[in-house]
Amino acid sequence: MKRKPSRDPIAAFERETRALRRIGEGRKCKCGEERPLALIPGSHPVICAACQREKDGKSEFDNHHPAGRANNPATVPIPVNDHRAILSPGQDEWPDETFTNPAGSPLRSAAASLRGYCETYSYLVASLLLPVAEVFEALDKFLLRRLGPNWWVGTEMEPFAPKRKPKR
Repeated sequence: MKRKPSRDPIAAFERETRALRRIGEGRKCKCGEERPLALIPGSHPVICAACQREKDGKSEFDNHHPAGRANNPATVPIPVNDHRAILSPGQDEWPDETFTNPAGSPLRSAAASLRGYCETYSYLVASLLLPVAEVFEALDKFLLRRLGPNWWVGTEMEPFAPKRKPKR
């Protein structure tokens, strides 16, 4: 998933650098996970949070608070590695007053809800929908090679073909 530009690129760089320093450069879990924020510092061999939870017989999901715990109790189950490496760092980018909302401002709570929805939606689109588009593209390429340029003509797929105006 591509990350949005940081509101504070220096702070984001510092967080990533600290996480990388704790884990060590080029290290990864046996499952292939290599994002430093998803790896458990001090583990030997290096292990990610998801593999550690599986090993311990625990859930590999975290209950993510999209609006932040201080603003709304609603949660969404998210794979622990993505929660640690994508969504929680995204919330680190929020204005502190919005994330912690110490005064209980309804406007800060609303702002947190909007931010959380947008970030969670973006994460879900990148992890659920875009891979499906890539599967369709790969399948179309395969069918094109196997069955020719109009492989869908005369099949159940034909009604889904784009309607084109006749060429002059």
